[in-house]
Amino acid sequence: MIRLFGNRKETGETPEEAELPESETAAAEAPKTGFFERMRQAVTRTRESFSSRIEGIAALTRTVNEQDLEELESALITSDLGVQTTNAVLEALRDRARRQAIEGGEELRALLKTQLQAILEAPRTPVPTPAPPKITFLVGVNGTGKTTTSGKLAAWSRAQSRSTLLCAADTFRAAAIEQLEVWASRSGVEIIKTRSGGDPSAVLYDAISAAKARGIDDVYVDTAGRLHTKVGLMDELDKLRRTAGRLVPGAPHEVLLVMDATTGQNGLQQARLFTQSAGVTGIVLTKLDGTAKGGIAVAIARELNLPVRFVGVGEQMGDLLEFSPEAFVESLVG
Repeated sequence: MIRLFGNRKETGETPEEAELPESETAAAEAPKTGFFERMRQAVTRTRESFSSRIEGIAALTRTVNEQDLEELESALITSDLGVQTTNAVLEALRDRARRQAIEGGEELRALLKTQLQAILEAPRTPVPTPAPPKITFLVGVNGTGKTTTSGKLAAWSRAQSRSTLLCAADTFRAAAIEQLEVWASRSGVEIIKTRSGGDPSAVLYDAISAAKARGIDDVYVDTAGRLHTKVGLMDELDKLRRTAGRLVPGAPHEVLLVMDATTGQNGLQQARLFTQSAGVTGIVLTKLDGTAKGGIAVAIARELNLPVRFVGVGEQMGDLLEFSPEAFVESLVG
């Protein structure tokens, strides 16, 4: 079962925290439930909080009025859509109400679902499918689950029958290399590493060279946690990008920013600043199962104009789901 509360194993602070239950084998476990049900379980806390506030609105049989929309506005903000995104949703609903009355709560619910899904779909573009190896960088601040996510993505790729390699390019945090080794072992993939304090670009060069020689499909690069204000580390990230681009045309093909869903709007502001300087192409939203503020996924799509690519929904190897706007909205609003 997917746990519905906070998960300290996602933070990626020590090798021990990366370890999984002994019952779990090398690759990701087969899902015990269907995709929609797993997404529904993941947003349980958000849905319960949200539903408790809109239940009265949804039960309406009369025409929806301004007071009803104000109640909906409060529910959306509480779910962490943020003021800007909430205002955009409400303005669209008010515009519809001016043109054609919204007849009751069920129609309002249906219109809301359409609005939220449209926002989530807007920044989505086809996922790159370059000739192998495909190079994906994992970036973000410490504590968001970046190294953990690297390991889970490796398992996800293996489940897609793609050969995979992990690159331990976080040489700044003492435990990062050992932690990624644990995940590589658990997911049954190879890892290219160097000593702690080594040159990240050198280990990336070795990883890409190995991937090309071995015909590897996917290379996931775990980079050092950094803030956008850390000039030295941002320069190092630029160097990594240049190294990848010299070895493989168009690399890195994806740069995924790992965000902790439990930080809500605070994390969004940090991500907004980070994406301006890191070439981010998509978001991995971790710990979605541990928060009642899952609406942050909608705010990310609208305010950062970036697609949510994956969501972390638990602590097991297979608890990383490719994001589906339709499944998310259906699970959230019902």
